[in-house]
Amino acid sequence: MSYREGRFWQPDVTVATVVVDGGRLLMVEETVGGRRVLNQPAGHLEPDESLLEAALRETREETGWDVRLAAFVGAYQWTAPDHGDGRGVRHYLRFAFAAEPLGHDPSRPLDEGIVRALWMTPGELDAARARHRSPLVWRAVADYLAGRRYPLSLAQQLT
Repeated sequence: MSYREGRFWQPDVTVATVVVDGGRLLMVEETVGGRRVLNQPAGHLEPDESLLEAALRETREETGWDVRLAAFVGAYQWTAPDHGDGRGVRHYLRFAFAAEPLGHDPSRPLDEGIVRALWMTPGELDAARARHRSPLVWRAVADYLAGRRYPLSLAQQLT
């Protein structure tokens, strides 16, 4: 049955930031389903916030870093496999942004499940692909490294 035939479908809308400083990427090590994985600072869009606000908030909450968004990297659609945990198949629509670090608050508590924030070279991150939370992690980084940067005005919130 399709959406047009009455099946309700709603993807999880998420944001992520590719934060780069001195050739290194700001990453998050987090525990998901009992497994330690790597991800960009990322999370769900909350009601009444713009995609840009969500990217700034998630980066701060997961890493303690304040950043300046510099560009839109891309929009990605991915269907996660059913992990047999009762949640079923999940569909994600992720908006990725490039960002530059402004300042860090090491005393800020990180979100639940976050083990630590760490800086990795692209080579280190690529070598750790088996630990990526999803294929979205490397795809956004690869697009950034390939020079894919678009104006932030592509992500507009209408009021």
